Amino acid sequence: MDTVTFVLEHLKEKADATYLKGMARFGIDSSRALGVKLPEIRKLAKLIKKDHELALALWDTQVHEARMLASMIAEPKQVTPELMDKWVADFYSWDICDQVCGNLFDRTPFAIDKAIEYSSHQEEFVKRAGFVLMAEYAIHNKTAPDEVFLNLFPIMEREAWDNRNFVKKAINWALRQIGKRNNILKVNAINTARNIYNQSSKSAKWIAKSAIDELISK
Repeated sequence: MDTVTFVLEHLKEKADATYLKGMARFGIDSSRALGVKLPEIRKLAKLIKKDHELALALWDTQVHEARMLASMIAEPKQVTPELMDKWVADFYSWDICDQVCGNLFDRTPFAIDKAIEYSSHQEEFVKRAGFVLMAEYAIHNKTAPDEVFLNLFPIMEREAWDNRNFVKKAINWALRQIGKRNNILKVNAINTARNIYNQSSKSAKWIAKSAIDELISK
């Protein structure tokens, strides 16, 4: 039995029919899923450790949980801009988008450039990836200079009109996470949120109010 088949068999053993049925309640596309909970996927990733070739093969299976696992065992140093574009084009559910961005893509040297590129994309999950990358980079890259994040605020302001659920939530998340890094970014995040609030769209007002409420309370 080859490794990919072995991993898929293991995932099938951990599948939970009740969980699979309930995934839709969280807005997850379960059409390609087995119904394996995230902690079980993480346990398997810890056993496998980093294996980039296996990650690539698992991604190509198109199985939901196999792709989640791929994001955990892929090697950031071996990720290219072309691979990022290939995987992002395959996004069809917010959880896949978030796991790939938060487990892998935000740890590459291309993270910010790709975040900016994806942020103006027409496809919902590609665009979400741009803002999720911003949020995850803010969480995980402790030494990044403020200038990196200051350059992202105008992009959030520019795209706040987008009322698609998974886009506006990602913009809000990025705005809040960057604002939590330090007082300088907090002030700029609040000012950006106030500018966004003055826009006419409902999505802009929702993004701004939620961010202001959280950042002012911190």
